[in-house]
Amino acid sequence: MPSVFTLILKGDLPGHFVYRDDACAAFMSIAPLKPGHTLVVPVTEVDHWPDLDEKTLTHLTRISQKIARAIDAAFSPVKVAMMVVGLEVPHVHVHLVPIESESDVNFANATPATSEELAAAASLIRSHLNE
Repeated sequence: MPSVFTLILKGDLPGHFVYRDDACAAFMSIAPLKPGHTLVVPVTEVDHWPDLDEKTLTHLTRISQKIARAIDAAFSPVKVAMMVVGLEVPHVHVHLVPIESESDVNFANATPATSEELAAAASLIRSHLNE
C-alpha cells in the first residue's frame, strides 16, 4: 500500500508544493509546527533514511538546504530546523521548520492548517526560491 506521501506525489491526494523534480518534492505539512513547515520527500518510497542510496540522500540534502534558505527569507526565523524523524509516515521525509526556540520542534504542538494557510505559505516560500 502506498504511503500518504506517495499519494500526494502522484496527485491522488492534495498537496501544496514548493518544489518538485524527478527525484524529490517539497510540500507543506498539513499539521505544521509553525507556518512555513515544509516536508522534503524523495519520489522513491523508502521507509528509513539510512536505506536511501547516496545520490538520493545527497540530492535531498541539497534541495532541503535550498528550501531552508527560502523559508529563512520568507519567515525571518532565528533558525530553520532540519529534522528526519520518520515515525509518523513510513516514507523518508525531511522536516524544515522556521523556529524561534527548541520548543518550536515539539510535535505535540502541531496544529492542522487550512488549505488557504498552506497555499499562502507555499507561495511565499516559492517566491524566495530563486533569490
